[in-house]
Amino acid sequence: MAQPGACQEQEDGLREVSLSTQRLRVLPPAVLSNPMLESLDVDRNKLRTVTGISKLCNLKKLILSKNEIVDFPNEIQSLVCLERLELNQNQIRVIPEGIFSHLPRLKHLRLNNNRLCALPRDLAACQGSLQYLNISNNLFRTFPLPVLQLAHLQELHVQNNALRQLPKELFQRQSLKMFKANGNPLREPPSEVCAGGIQQIQNYFIQLQHGLGQEDKRVKTMFLGASLAGKSTICKSLKQGQSKLVPKEERTVGIEISEFQIEDFTFLFWDFAGQLEYYMTHHVFITPQALVILVINLHMYQTNDNTFKELVGFWINNLSMRVPNSVVLPVGTHVDCCQEEEIEEKRQDIMAKITAMLAERKSNLTHCINNLEGSEEPKLYVDQWERLKEMESCTLTILNLVAVNCTDHCDIKKLEATILEHVKNEELFPEVVRVLPPVYRQVEAAIVDIAESEEMADHGMMDLQYLLSKLSQHKHLASLGRELLQDILRYLHRIGLVVWYEEIKQLESTVFLQPTFLITMFKLLVRYRLVQQLESISVETLIGEHATIRDRANWVWTFKSKAMLCHQAVRALVKHQLCSEGMWDVFEEIMGNGPQRGRGKLFSLLEHFELCLEVRHMEALNPQASEFVPGKPWETTWSQGESWYLFPTYLNQTEEVSEVWGGDHPEDLHIRAYFSPEIPESFFQRFLVKACSFYSTHWVAKVTCLLVCNGKPLLIKENNQRAYSYLELRCRKPAGRTGFQFAWDFLVAVVLIIQKLAEEWPGLHVCVKTPCRTVGCPAEFIWPDMDGTSAMTREDVKTCGTCGHRFGTELLLPKVPSQLEKPPAQPPAHYYVTSYGTTTFGPSSIQVTRQVRTLPPPLAQGPTVIARLVLSPRS
Repeated sequence: MAQPGACQEQEDGLREVSLSTQRLRVLPPAVLSNPMLESLDVDRNKLRTVTGISKLCNLKKLILSKNEIVDFPNEIQSLVCLERLELNQNQIRVIPEGIFSHLPRLKHLRLNNNRLCALPRDLAACQGSLQYLNISNNLFRTFPLPVLQLAHLQELHVQNNALRQLPKELFQRQSLKMFKANGNPLREPPSEVCAGGIQQIQNYFIQLQHGLGQEDKRVKTMFLGASLAGKSTICKSLKQGQSKLVPKEERTVGIEISEFQIEDFTFLFWDFAGQLEYYMTHHVFITPQALVILVINLHMYQTNDNTFKELVGFWINNLSMRVPNSVVLPVGTHVDCCQEEEIEEKRQDIMAKITAMLAERKSNLTHCINNLEGSEEPKLYVDQWERLKEMESCTLTILNLVAVNCTDHCDIKKLEATILEHVKNEELFPEVVRVLPPVYRQVEAAIVDIAESEEMADHGMMDLQYLLSKLSQHKHLASLGRELLQDILRYLHRIGLVVWYEEIKQLESTVFLQPTFLITMFKLLVRYRLVQQLESISVETLIGEHATIRDRANWVWTFKSKAMLCHQAVRALVKHQLCSEGMWDVFEEIMGNGPQRGRGKLFSLLEHFELCLEVRHMEALNPQASEFVPGKPWETTWSQGESWYLFPTYLNQTEEVSEVWGGDHPEDLHIRAYFSPEIPESFFQRFLVKACSFYSTHWVAKVTCLLVCNGKPLLIKENNQRAYSYLELRCRKPAGRTGFQFAWDFLVAVVLIIQKLAEEWPGLHVCVKTPCRTVGCPAEFIWPDMDGTSAMTREDVKTCGTCGHRFGTELLLPKVPSQLEKPPAQPPAHYYVTSYGTTTFGPSSIQVTRQVRTLPPPLAQGPTVIARLVLSPRS
């Protein structure tokens, strides 16, 4: 007789069936003959029809995602008990009337990633039940009106369609809690308003009721290219309507911003410096939905791969990763130094090589997708597959190269006409026109007046509350409230007219009316020839900071060798540069004052954007530190040790890290995070800041980093070659279950930091693999999708398909060996990075805001200065 538990298991098996990734072309008869079935999952198969599905009259959940369905299955109307229906990622074009009127209990409906351009009217029959609807990644040009009748809808996804307008009625209901619409060419409300969430959209429509909407035609235009390509010359020539040569000594430092009018279009010009040192800050300002003008010096350009990579390929690659849907206009300069046939030859070479680059990228993505689909267990890679398919649909639009002579007025006018022609093309720039309530334009005009007034300081920084009081003095703005002002500031921030970082606690009450000053703050410490700036600090400035010429020499040596500056050096350097630009009056506000003066605006920005890391020299444990109690708030105390600041972009040496690590061993646990198409410029430096803020004991160098946790070291090395870009992670092979658990937890935590950072590059794919442990074998084991909370596989042994050797799974993937071991007295610490700044220890979770730790004894006695300074970041 069957045991009660076995009967229950058998009964559950009759109610729930999963046949995912079985390559099915028809539904099995055994499934269709089971009247007790309540849940059927047949996603990732080859189904084109689901004939016989109507027999499953008790079905509550039906998953038909990622099949080959073209015609919506009519038999679904017979499933009157259905509560959850997923038909996403098929090829459905039309849903017939008469289906949804028979589904009165339907709560959850996924139709995303199909070919739909309309929804049936009878979808409104689900108004009493439907709570979730996803129609993203379809072909909707107008908002489907049946959705407006879904009175209980709580979550709606319409991303990546062709919607120009959203109905205000959608946001007048109280039930809607989540709404996503990014990736649509929205004019009313603009995408920048939708990015603020449901409350901001509601406020937008309320303001539209007070007056007719006004069209705003504005284009952010970003000038990119190598140093001395002629970006500033073109930018200023366009603005002034005539050729305007910019001398070499006046080239851009950081980023320069200006505004320019062509007909009724307003262009916001962002001129980016070409030196590599400045690229660390570019990611902050390179945004989607902009025209990118890629300036190329045709006189310097040679028809070979090296020159192309330096002057063109580098920028195309980084745009593909950072803003993969951008429109790029290549502009060739210095044509007056070239022969006519030479110009045409170089133009064709550049365009052909760019086309080949994009084709190679597409081919690589297709290859990765096919590899995952052809694997033995494709269901293990669903998240990676979806990410690759999303990337496959995004590509740069490259316009024909325009060659100009910057000294010729006619060529400048020709370029202006070309830019205007492209911007007017709605296929290229569907979002160039935005409909705004009158109050948005009124606040913008008033802010411009305030920023240009004589009483306004050059830095343009203003307290939010003071700005509100100033605006309230303007005509038509007397009743302006704080909430509405914040909505408008968010909009102006997203289009690049002002800067307001409300997410940074130290800056939430500060508005930068002049974005150029924000760039000035960045370039105080992230700039070309920073060593020369240090060496040129005046004696008067040194005396003001209680320093000597000898101190200055020590600062220069420490910075050159370790990319670190003490707090005193930073203050002297910033004061020196601000005085040279006539802005010494904002020094204390930027640097801060009092015992925690390092928390001024400058370092709040630099740390927020992961451009530097604060570390402290600790002499001993802090006897006044509060006791850590799991589950209770952890109050940290400030150390009196001197602050130092590490700037990873200036690192150069690797010997110290190699010496502490002691060399690679064949038995090391060893994994690689592969990047396609390559590791973005500045990625590794920003990763260092993130990782070292979690693991305060560390050694760092230009392309290597050694993290230490509980006395266990983990090495990270960067390898950034074409078609072979990866970060390599190594730690020593542990002993016993506890050792493996900790080692894999440490590795997974670092991998999650890498993946979290990679999300800032929408066109970047990261794939984690473990090399086969057989010497000389080129095979690698791809990691399944991971959520950071569970083992990836239950298998105890893995076999290499290339060399045939078998290995314990714990040597290749996150897993604890199956053999038992006497449990330790204390449970091991589990580290899982769930988001930047949060770590889970075993079953409990804490928010780490600041922590001060000293070096563990085994590694504290390092032979180098940096080992003794490794220091605890205030993360």
